[in-house]
Amino acid sequence: MASTSHDKRAGSDKLKPGSPSEPVPFGKYYLLGLIARGGMAEVYRARLRDASDPQIMAIKVMRPQLAREPRFVDMFNREGQLAMLLDNPCIVRTIEVSRVEGRHYIAMEYIPGRDLTQGLRRCQEQSQRFPVPHAVFVAARIAEGLAFAHQLHGTDGRPLNIVNRDVSPSNVRLSYDGDVKMLDFGIAQALMKFTSEIGVLKGKFSYMSPEQIRGMPLDARTDIFSTGIILHEMLTTEKLFRGDTEFALMEKVRKADVPPPSKFNRRVPEKLDAIVLKALARNVSDRYQSAADLQADLDELLESYRFNPKELRQFMRNQLFRKECAREQAELEISLRSLPASERAAAASASAPASHPPPAAQPPPSQRVARPSSPELRVTPSPVPTPHPDSLAPGSSPANGARPERARSDGAQPNSAGQAAPAGTGPEQDGSNGARKEGFWARIMRRKR
Repeated sequence: MASTSHDKRAGSDKLKPGSPSEPVPFGKYYLLGLIARGGMAEVYRARLRDASDPQIMAIKVMRPQLAREPRFVDMFNREGQLAMLLDNPCIVRTIEVSRVEGRHYIAMEYIPGRDLTQGLRRCQEQSQRFPVPHAVFVAARIAEGLAFAHQLHGTDGRPLNIVNRDVSPSNVRLSYDGDVKMLDFGIAQALMKFTSEIGVLKGKFSYMSPEQIRGMPLDARTDIFSTGIILHEMLTTEKLFRGDTEFALMEKVRKADVPPPSKFNRRVPEKLDAIVLKALARNVSDRYQSAADLQADLDELLESYRFNPKELRQFMRNQLFRKECAREQAELEISLRSLPASERAAAASASAPASHPPPAAQPPPSQRVARPSSPELRVTPSPVPTPHPDSLAPGSSPANGARPERARSDGAQPNSAGQAAPAGTGPEQDGSNGARKEGFWARIMRRKR
């Protein structure tokens, strides 16, 4: 009970989104900024905290108010596990379904790019059409992903009968590299079951099939109808089903009165018109009976255009989203190496050289005491120069009260290093009164002259 209340309390706290330069820890990930928000969840750019594998990922975190419903959490987890089985190039790969501090999330591969809704909107803003070959290619890849999911079998060999139920432009990702991938495939069924009860489906009616609007049993052919809607809108750059009210919109979907796309775009060939209208047939028996059949017809038509996927890459990077692509690339480079402020400080402290205590204050040279540091090395005080006795005035004494050095008994005089000089090199002494007659340096100077 305590754990449940803790999860609810933690899930109600606002999640810090982080940024590319200021990541925020989230379990074993760093959050690097919010990239999308929907009725069901919020999607964040993220990175594994493991420095050995710093890959960028997408983390979809369920909204806290939905996480309070145990039945929805159960469906969310089951469908998330199912999504991990959908290993296809046209479906975004689901890596993990888990929970951090009461927050349920799905970890997915990150696809740098934009969703199809944004692409179509940008075409409208720039008063240009989505090129026909590009539209055919995108629809073919959607059909390919659907065909894989529809035909998937379980470990026991029985068909899983997966139906997406939420095929829409917002769930189709166009990468800056020219790839097309479907999003949220595995959890679409769970989302639709729950959201249909809480009224979050507003805005999704325009991509439903007639049988879905009527609440009838659904199979894979409902996804084919939704794919046809997307293809029609790419070719015309216009919404297929519109209505001033939800009721009016639902009525148009039920009737499925669809004009051929060539009516709005003269570049659409007759063969493509036929493919679109067959996918959008009101009666399920008149439609393509499998997504694989739809994919085959689209790919066959695409061959006549000699289309190269690099064309979609150039279209995304150079025509629709030039600035956005450059900005995202710069953000990803920062995201791969950034750390939270606390961890940056710890890393800087660990890498700094070890500090040593300051050396002890040394006494002035005149006060240092000679001390042998080894048998071979002796440290001696620096000499303090004293005036020659001959240079002192009568009755005066050396400066600072220093006494003149006494002559050694062996006749040697200490030199500037404090060592005894050989006998005969020091000043000569008067035998009667011991007075120094001539200094050493005076004799040297006289010899030089």
